[in-house]
Formats: sequence, C-alpha cells, structure tokens
Amino acid sequence: MADNGDEEYRIQQGDYVVLKRGDIFKAVQIVPKKKIIFEKQWFFLDNAVGNLYSTTFEISSGGILQPQKLKETGNPSDLKEAGTDNRNIVDDGKSQKLTRDDIETLKEQGLKGQEIIQQLIENSSTFRDKTEYAQDKYIKKKKKKYENTVTILKPSCRILAMMYHGREPGKICHLRYDTLAQMLTLANIHAHSKVLVFETCAGLVLGSIMERMGGYGSVIQMYPGGGPVRAGVESFGFPAHFHDTLHEFPICHVNALLAGELDTTAKDPTAEEKLNLAADEEQIQPEAEQQGSPEEQNMETNAAQDQEKIEKEKRREAKAQERKVKLEEKRKKLAAAAALLEGRNADGLVIASRFHPCPVLMTLLKFLAPSRPFVVYSQYKETLIECYTKLKEQGGTVNLRLSDTWLRHYQVLPNRTHPVLLMSGGGGYLLSGTTVAMDQSKPAASQRSEEPAPKRQKDYHRPDREHC
Repeated sequence: MADNGDEEYRIQQGDYVVLKRGDIFKAVQIVPKKKIIFEKQWFFLDNAVGNLYSTTFEISSGGILQPQKLKETGNPSDLKEAGTDNRNIVDDGKSQKLTRDDIETLKEQGLKGQEIIQQLIENSSTFRDKTEYAQDKYIKKKKKKYENTVTILKPSCRILAMMYHGREPGKICHLRYDTLAQMLTLANIHAHSKVLVFETCAGLVLGSIMERMGGYGSVIQMYPGGGPVRAGVESFGFPAHFHDTLHEFPICHVNALLAGELDTTAKDPTAEEKLNLAADEEQIQPEAEQQGSPEEQNMETNAAQDQEKIEKEKRREAKAQERKVKLEEKRKKLAAAAALLEGRNADGLVIASRFHPCPVLMTLLKFLAPSRPFVVYSQYKETLIECYTKLKEQGGTVNLRLSDTWLRHYQVLPNRTHPVLLMSGGGGYLLSGTTVAMDQSKPAASQRSEEPAPKRQKDYHRPDREHC
C-alpha cells in the first residue's frame, strides 16, 4: 500500500488524467470498466490505479495496461553497423521484405511493438547502409507506429494548454502555452487575491488561474450568455475546496451593478415565466387526455387513470420544486458575486475572449483597486491597439505595454542540434498595464493651467550676448 504522503502522486479512482503518446494528449477520467479509445487503440484504465503518475504503460491483449519495464525502454536495435551516407539508397518500396499481412500475423502471435520493430530491421535490406542518424530516425518512426504504449500524466496548466493547442486551438482562441504563462505572470496571480476573469477559452484560462491560486482567495468569472463554460476546469480535477473560491457573474448585469440598480433579492422574471409556462403545459396535457377518452369506462380503467394523474401531478410538483431550488441557488450565487464586486477592490483582471475586448476592458477596469495589474489577450493586434488608444485617452493606467511572443522548439541531439522546421506561426498578442488612482476633484484642464512653467535656461555661450 502507498503511504499517505505520496497518495497525491499516485493514480486514484475517479481522477482526471492526461494520456500522452508522442506529442498527442487526451484528457479523460478514470472510471471502472470504461473503454478508452486513444490514437486508434482501445484499453481500460483499471490497472493504472495505484501506480505513480508519469508511468508508461504497455497495452496488452484485451486492453489491459501493464507498467513498462525499464529494460524495454532502450533501443530495440543492437546493430552497430552503419553507413557513411545515404546517397546510394533508393526508396523504391522494395527494401522491406515483410508485407502488411506478415506484420498482422506477428501481431496475432502476440509479439510486442519492440519485437516487431526488430523484425522490420532484420528484414530491411537498406537499414545497414543508412547512417547512424538515419537509423535512429527510422527506429523512432517505427516506434510511433507499432509500439502500444501510453503515458498517464497528472493534469496541469502547461499540459492541458499543450493539449488544447495541439488538438483544438480554435476552442482556446489559439492561445499558446507560453502566452498563457506570460498572462499569469503579468496579472500577478497568487494565493489570497481577488481576480476577475472574462474568457471564452473553454475554461482553460480560468482553470490555470485557480491552479496558480492554490484554492485560496476569490475568482470571479464574468461570463456572457446563459451560463459559464467550464469544460477545461473539470479536466484539472481540482479538489472540492477549490470550487468554493469560484464565483460567477453575468456580464450583462455589470452596468446595473455599477449604477447601483441591481436587485439581487428579486427573482429572475424570465425564469419565473418559464417555470409557470412549463407547469401550465404539464397541467393541460392530462386534461386533453381526459377529453379524448371514451365516456363509458369501467371502474378499473378509471382507477388506473386516477393513479396516473396523481403520479403525473407528483412529478410536476417535484420538477417545479427542483426548478425553484435551482433558481434560488442561482440567485444566491449572483448575490455573493455582487457583494465581492461592490467593493471595487479586485487585485487583478484577465481577459481572453473571442469578443472585442475594448468595451469589456473599459467596464471591468472600474472594479480594480489602484496599483493593480491587468492583462488582455487577443488573437489580433488591431483590437488591442484600439484598447491601448482608449486607455491613453481616458487615463487611470500606467505602464501600458502591447507585446507578442515568438516561440521556436529546438532539437538537441549529438551533432544534430537545430531548430525544428515546423513551428507555431504566432501566439497572439498581450496588452498589460497597471491601474492608478486619478484625482477627480479638479478637471484636467485646470490641472494643466496650474502647473508651473519650466524656467528658461540662460545660454551664456551665445556670441551675441554680453557677459558681465
């Protein structure tokens, strides 16, 4: 059994994990006897429970995971013979003696991925003529195709950002992981702080902020539409007390809150109308069924219909009560978030949205305390240039900075270190700054008029001037 101290480093039942194979990631939850399909392979995660995170498993027959042994992680080829160059090698497709049917037969016989690679090497007529570098590249390519292995990782901000950017970058507004790291740094995200977040990146930015805060402080998510989107937050697998720090507030009620007209005690009129309409429809339905029934019925049929009506009435009342409870919970959450915003003393603001950030930024800046950082992400620089101009005209901010990031991966290997040819075209743009308190007692024009004019410096070196 594992000690209590390292339970957090071991895979537990119900945990959210990230599967990795090569450069491909996938976030899943460990559920007993649940079939997982990843990279055209299926398996069960039951055997992974109790093992350490970052363990590499081998997929055996029946989809059962077995921890890979350390001795199997080496090079499958023990051949040291290599050529000097590849100029005489012709890729005509005839160098490999094994056919596709032969490889399938080897798989049916139970041979593992490394054993199949060994067979491919031995049956290749050009492998020994290739250079050492070309041999390593060939083995790496065949490992990716035939090795049935998967690595289970613990979810983190960096891993999930790489997963989203590699598989579905459009869901996170093409936010790259290095840009996300800069956002967390520029916004000074830390524990015991109050942070405002407005994002449409599937909850990735929100989850990253919650991870950096460690479950201490307050995070207020400003959301558009009918409700917040937090798919990415679930993938982090936070403990229950992390969600106690998360609050939500609809962006459509911000102006009413600033004007002091937001009534958090009143019920939502639109929701109340929907509730009454649904109740009326369910009440009309049994009446229509009663009108369509024949006039003469026996006693057993009447008793069955009465029982059915009673059950329908009970279900309708239960649904109505459930809706009322949900509305009350929503009202309490709205009141709690409004109480946090009314102080206008937030410690940071992060905006990463597919919407135009300028009106959102100008409105949410009013909830920040003086000398607090803010950062805005956008895939396009034109929108941030407009924000930069507005902030310069309005005042109240300093240290405004508009920047973009450039990232390039390097292959670091003996005698072949070079930049990777395929790289990301761009990581988006960031606008950051700091709020300051403005003196509202005097208008700006009078302040400029009262400023003392700079004294003119006397120039004693002019030739037309007499010196005393």
